[in-house]
Amino acid sequence: MSKPVNLNRFRKEKARGLKKARADENAVKYGRSKADKAKDAAETQLNINKLDAHKRHDPAPE
Repeated sequence: MSKPVNLNRFRKEKARGLKKARADENAVKYGRSKADKAKDAAETQLNINKLDAHKRHDPAPE
C-alpha cells in the first residue's frame, strides 16, 4: 500500500512554479542591471550640477 498523496502540496508547488516563471519573464522584460541604474543616477546628478552652475544669483538686498 502506498502513502496518501497531499494534493494541496502539488497544487501549491505548481502555483509557485508558474509565479517564478512569470517573475523571470518580467525580470528579463523590465529589469535593469545595477550598473544601468547607477549610470542613470550619475548622469542625472551631472545634469543637475550643470544646471546649477549656470544659475544667476541675484545679490542680496541691503
